[in-house]
Amino acid sequence: MTDLPPRPADPPADDAALRDVMNRVRHEVGKAVVGQDGTVTGLLIAVLARGHVLLEGVPGVAKTLLVRSFSAALGLSTTRIQFTPDLMPGDVSGSLVYDAKAGEFEFREGPVFTNILLADEINRTPPKTQSALLEAMEERQVSTDGVTRALPDPFLVAATQNPVEHEGTYTLPEAQLDRFLLKLVVDIPPRDAELAVLRRHAEGFDPRDLAAAGLRPVASAHELRAAQRAAASVTVSDDVLGYLVDLARATRESPSVEIGVSPRASTALLAAAKAWAWLGGYPAITPDHVQTMLVPTWRHRIRLRPDAELEGVSIDAVLASVVQQTRVPI
Repeated sequence: MTDLPPRPADPPADDAALRDVMNRVRHEVGKAVVGQDGTVTGLLIAVLARGHVLLEGVPGVAKTLLVRSFSAALGLSTTRIQFTPDLMPGDVSGSLVYDAKAGEFEFREGPVFTNILLADEINRTPPKTQSALLEAMEERQVSTDGVTRALPDPFLVAATQNPVEHEGTYTLPEAQLDRFLLKLVVDIPPRDAELAVLRRHAEGFDPRDLAAAGLRPVASAHELRAAQRAAASVTVSDDVLGYLVDLARATRESPSVEIGVSPRASTALLAAAKAWAWLGGYPAITPDHVQTMLVPTWRHRIRLRPDAELEGVSIDAVLASVVQQTRVPI
């Protein structure tokens, strides 16, 4: 990891100060990445909600740089895995290695033992290796040879993938997709942002040297854990909980949907809405917070009917229709 200045150690005193720290993270990432403000916010919501994030976009839209910059701004340790067709499960979680001097096997930690795991092009490796991340993502632990080893806290998997129609890619197993809190689509930036990217490179910007770009840690793991607790403490009324249930049931009843969202998806949306409400300074979530987070939280958790896919129906459009047709509590 690039050498960076020491991160601050003293935690802020209250929620307002914690929110200020988290918003400074967004500003820091902007020193290296241009035109992806929504994606940066999505990463921040995921880490506040103790979830994982899947970034999908064509090659060259700064997915990897985005995660590296985000990790550097938080002052967390990061490990990158380039997923390839020949990657083995032990290359991710670690494996037992024989020590000839000691005459016994010892466990050698894999790259998953970090704060932020950048799983680059995760859909370029077969499902068997992809599934090696399941226990780590769900339980925050790795089990090998009957021994369970805890992962660092905080822990976030930020996986990037190319669209599935690209050559040499595999579809992620549904069980693994369900472990991602958010799926964020990283689009080509608008013209002004793309021009700013070129201008930075013309002036000597090196994406491999974040310190030279002026990016520095503005938060600590202690502050992040405090912010996670604060976001989890945001309250929710019974009416809003009922709204969440109605939305979930509406996906299962949609004529375009073969498999709707599960109760796990509802709890994921609740956590994401809490984090979004907390970032905005709200003590309780509202239907607006639920609606804002619904598409990125559910777009990877439903399956369309084959006839709907043939007709060109998009998952995002189906979810937008579900929101429009579900009664909003007052």
